[in-house]
Amino acid sequence: MHVLICGAGRVGQGIARRLAREKHEITIIDESADLVDQVSIDLDVRGIVGHAAHPDVLKRARAEDCEMIIAVTHFDEINMVICQIAHTLFSVPFKIARVRDRSYLEPAWKNIFSREGLPIDMVISPEAEVGDAILQRCRTPGAIMSANFAAGQIKLIGFEVTAGNPLIDTAVDQMRGLFPELSARIVGIGRGESLRAARAKDVLKAGDRVYAAVLDAHAPRLTSIFSTQQNRLDHVVIVGGGNVGLYVARMLEKESHIRVRMIERDSERANKAVSMVKRSIVIQGDGLNPDILSEGGVERADFVIVITDDDKTNLLISNLSKRAGARRALALINTPELATLAPDMRVDTVLDPRALTVSQILLRMRRGRILGLQSLEDGAAEVAEGVALESSSLIGKPLGHDDMPEGVAAAAIVRDNQVMMADETVTVRPEDHLILFYEADMVRSVEKFFRVNPDYF
Repeated sequence: MHVLICGAGRVGQGIARRLAREKHEITIIDESADLVDQVSIDLDVRGIVGHAAHPDVLKRARAEDCEMIIAVTHFDEINMVICQIAHTLFSVPFKIARVRDRSYLEPAWKNIFSREGLPIDMVISPEAEVGDAILQRCRTPGAIMSANFAAGQIKLIGFEVTAGNPLIDTAVDQMRGLFPELSARIVGIGRGESLRAARAKDVLKAGDRVYAAVLDAHAPRLTSIFSTQQNRLDHVVIVGGGNVGLYVARMLEKESHIRVRMIERDSERANKAVSMVKRSIVIQGDGLNPDILSEGGVERADFVIVITDDDKTNLLISNLSKRAGARRALALINTPELATLAPDMRVDTVLDPRALTVSQILLRMRRGRILGLQSLEDGAAEVAEGVALESSSLIGKPLGHDDMPEGVAAAAIVRDNQVMMADETVTVRPEDHLILFYEADMVRSVEKFFRVNPDYF
């Protein structure tokens, strides 16, 4: 697929890196010649220097031949104009725009992005996605990631197996016997640099990264098995008062027992934050200053959320907070190489905003009736929710760990709005919503499960 990416910033680079790895033909446009050169060399993609909203620049980028355009410049309005021009002049079939300002996303203005309004097929809002992901981490202490499927009925949660966990040296297929009242299923295991689909006799070891699907109501129980950290949040410190920090603070304020303190270095941004929060206390100062962190109360904090616009700063502040006594710390990290330093820096959770955005885009690129998708560990694996068609090769097949193809594990089925965790007694029926974990090299095979098989006719 020929994909045109407008904007070579962090988000654009992250999307380009992932799509280039999947062998798509990528062209990236940016006004910065240095950025274009860097991305072109690093990722071996075609680069165009110019303003992506100018028709002649899109023409040079062969917009008339591309199947998808992704506008992720720093300006919402430019992204919208890019999509409009791509539609009007070049008939690009699928158009995606990054929109950061939440006022555009209010339900009252939902008709803005339509064929009759701005012809944008998909709006991505990394800030909103990151904010929601942070709130999910707040609700799942000890988790390294969390995502929703089946309209929120199923959660996929990732944990690190720590020493003393009751499941160490236990085979995956014994989990149900140990916890018969728990509706959960281990589907993926990460060990070292590898991540693979779980098989029945796989044994968990300390240091493993475990990905498990769980019924939403049972998520706290699963969390208690993998984490000794408390569920209750009383005191949260947010370092970084941008759009994401404000969104998280305002959502946490709805919980009456949670006290929120926000630290923001920029005085203008801090003053804006004061006017937009209700109960949160805003402190103007540098989060790298231990005295400022102490004023924010990090030594008593249940969760410190560090979301400035600098990865290194986020790691350092998270480390300082943990040393001061904070129970948990989350750092926003855009650079995969820096994310590997998190364990040594005592950072509990790392959040990569590009991974959230890429998951949304990949959902639109996958073939077949796939309704939801989450990319894991920089593309090493994915979890998808799809509809099993009558012609699918899975129809009538059981869903035990060893019944699935190598590299694929079934998590759950939703049938008539009822959730069933996968096991060897559950078989697939037409129109089932099936949630699968699969390794990266199984993408095309999984797509076939959710596509019409020509041989069926």
